[in-house]
Amino acid sequence: MTGLDATFGALADPTRRGVIELLRHGPRRAGELADELGMSRPAMSRHLKVLRDTGLVAPAGDDADARAKIYELLPAPFAALRRWLEDVERFWTLELAAFKAHAERKKGKRAP
Repeated sequence: MTGLDATFGALADPTRRGVIELLRHGPRRAGELADELGMSRPAMSRHLKVLRDTGLVAPAGDDADARAKIYELLPAPFAALRRWLEDVERFWTLELAAFKAHAERKKGKRAP
């Protein structure tokens, strides 16, 4: 699985997107994330593991207690995702412009 595939896989889950949304506003403790998303700490731990494994988040400190760890977003996977989205947008912009030009040519040929 490529990094981009792993990123999409991790972000496919609404809870993990919720974690990302909360962390966009600044680092948070794992327990705070669980409380704010209304879930158990063990469930949050599983979601954070997926996010850590894909490189989307990382603990901000060296605390051995997972409940007290403060998590933060890592920029690299989001930069890769942004580049991919920009490439897709560029492709569709060109395709739609070509389609528009084609439609206008066809329309011009039909006019009496």
